[in-house]
Amino acid sequence: MHPKPRKVLQLLRLKQIGNATFLKLNKATKNMLKLVEPYVTYGYPNLKTVRELVYKRGFAKVGGQRLPIVNNNVIAENLKRYDVVSLEDVVHEIVTVGPNFKHVNKFLWPFKLSAPTGGFEGVTNHFNEGGAAGNREDQINDLVRRMNH
Repeated sequence: MHPKPRKVLQLLRLKQIGNATFLKLNKATKNMLKLVEPYVTYGYPNLKTVRELVYKRGFAKVGGQRLPIVNNNVIAENLKRYDVVSLEDVVHEIVTVGPNFKHVNKFLWPFKLSAPTGGFEGVTNHFNEGGAAGNREDQINDLVRRMNH
């Protein structure tokens, strides 16, 4: 892999196959996604998908350690200054891309997903050509559901 897309994947916190993160879509992230498009698939998740991901596979990053979010105390201790005190507040901040999205997203460890049930469609092709890579738009929800079993 060329060093430039590898560095972009690191910046997006995608260091392993099957990792997932949330991004705020702006000009900078659009250009980054364009560079790594052959290696990633992305789209616009809905509320149900975000909630399922955070509740089932959500881990907190506290002091560089990966801690399971077993109750709201971990969230309240670390995100209270941003008025985020519960898991539902975390979900709301991510779905609405609120003013504290950056802090909440950084607090969440990148999600480690399983391989999708039924497999990927074709890992070498773009989604538009019947493959797996590239922009899925709203169809990302189906893929995440298959990977979050």
